[in-house]
Amino acid sequence: MTAAATELTRPDGSPLRVLVVDDEVNIAELISLALRYEGWEVNAAHTGSKAVSAVREFHPDAIVLDMMLPDFDGMEVLRRVRTTSPDVPVVFLTAKDAVEDRVAGLTAGGDDYVTKPFSLEELVARLRALMRRAGATKMEERSVLRVGDLEMDEDSREVFRGGEEINLTATEFELLRYLMRNPRRVLSKAQILDRVWNYDFGGQANVVELYISYLRKKIDAGREPMIHTMRGAGYVLKPAS
Repeated sequence: MTAAATELTRPDGSPLRVLVVDDEVNIAELISLALRYEGWEVNAAHTGSKAVSAVREFHPDAIVLDMMLPDFDGMEVLRRVRTTSPDVPVVFLTAKDAVEDRVAGLTAGGDDYVTKPFSLEELVARLRALMRRAGATKMEERSVLRVGDLEMDEDSREVFRGGEEINLTATEFELLRYLMRNPRRVLSKAQILDRVWNYDFGGQANVVELYISYLRKKIDAGREPMIHTMRGAGYVLKPAS
């Protein structure tokens, strides 16, 4: 991972999310690989309709949007996206290089325009700039994670909910940190084992259930629950409504 890869995050510390929309699968995979190398979470769609659905489900922080798609064009994708996500930055990606196409894309609400063939480095740089302006956080400036009324200072290792300090063991702290870095995201037991314990417990995945129960007693006891079980899928941390 490059120095840039650890530079920008969401305000809560979780990875930035980018949706890549291109009907050419090889190009979408190439862009996705470059963005994942930046440390970002990436989803891809190859049609306009799937792109619109992905925006609702994935909640991206930025979109790389091909102008020419098999069902409807990028302009129509953008129009539909703007009804639910009016502020998400969009970079148009297209083989067209006529001035009128650039003007049309930007006038429709796009934030930038890159023509094919393009430089991956240039595309990534433009995305970084757009997401900084949109409020992405530099990790070196942030050591506090916040999800709802739950707050974690990663440097002092202090945890508060509703202003009340909560004492956690080292393992409980790491488990909660992983949950807080991925708010609203369902995390499987296998993912949690890999990230928190750094190896596979095999048949002993119930260690996750055990430590989730410990956390619930400290984080959720007497309060509206934030840690939720998704049957057959894993666990998710959400702000209390």
